[in-house]
Amino acid sequence: MTTNTTAYAVHQIARPTGFPDAAHFAYVETPVPSPAPGTALVENLLLSVDPYHRGLMDGGEGGFELNTPLEGRSVGLVVASRDPGLREGDLVYHREGWRTHALVTLGVAGTRKLRGYEGVPLEAYLSILGGTGLTAYAALTRTAALREGEDLFVSAAAGGVGTATGHIARLLGARRITGSAGSAAKVRHLTERLGFGAAFDYHDGPVGEQLAEAAPDGIDVYVDNVGGDHLEGAIDVLREYGRIAWVGGISMYNGDRSPAAPRNLFEVVHKSLRLEGVLVRNHTKLQEELEDFLVPHLRSGRVSTDTTVVQGFDRTVEAFLGVLRGDNLGKMLVRVDS
Repeated sequence: MTTNTTAYAVHQIARPTGFPDAAHFAYVETPVPSPAPGTALVENLLLSVDPYHRGLMDGGEGGFELNTPLEGRSVGLVVASRDPGLREGDLVYHREGWRTHALVTLGVAGTRKLRGYEGVPLEAYLSILGGTGLTAYAALTRTAALREGEDLFVSAAAGGVGTATGHIARLLGARRITGSAGSAAKVRHLTERLGFGAAFDYHDGPVGEQLAEAAPDGIDVYVDNVGGDHLEGAIDVLREYGRIAWVGGISMYNGDRSPAAPRNLFEVVHKSLRLEGVLVRNHTKLQEELEDFLVPHLRSGRVSTDTTVVQGFDRTVEAFLGVLRGDNLGKMLVRVDS
């Protein structure tokens, strides 16, 4: 049983217009809840903050409600249980994050026990073995069906999904991987540490021109985390029968909705391209396959977790705003003090 008597949660208290700030959130104190029959009390250890949270903060269908704890992926330790499938001491993955304590039920809302691989750090379960890694794996193996020897472009390549995409594509036999990122340091990380064949800073000039220079022979697959000018540039350099796995649209998350569509969208027809969206919740059945594929490489050191870890629950909002600014290298996580 936890010795803590006070729990904390992040609430959204106002709707942002454009880029959010700390005033849109509040840290709320409550008593630690007691598990009812069929539930378990989890003390969270690591929290995930993700770009997709920004879209949910606008409200509407499926969006966040105001003045309630925000949701997010988390890894925690069961400290009290009335769920027959969970015991004290179990490590679990669940979606009741952005709080220090949560009540969960095994199998509900994605709650599952972690397999606890020896030699695999805890951060992996919220990065390359978590939702970001599963997104990348589904995008490459199912949506885009990347084949050995094909060339790939990844936008926001130094972020969580981007770095996972680079690792997995290399293991799948991609010939040349090109990435975009938001700083010279991130570009160096992609080419010097992650094995990208080329990378560029999208601040340095028109994305389409930089991509055409970085991938002069074209690409077969594009994993899109940005949208906007990145998608337009990728359509220009994709070869005939190329595939686009559209994961996210960072360029549109803070109220910038233009352009509504790339100016060259009809090239999808001319080149017989395929563009398909990727929602990780549609691919949860791939989790065990993902782990079987990656765990040996995590243990050997061939694949890294690529995380930026912020220490302390009271910095959760700070970490989230940092993701939107691009402060992170790899997946942004919060380690909860407890």
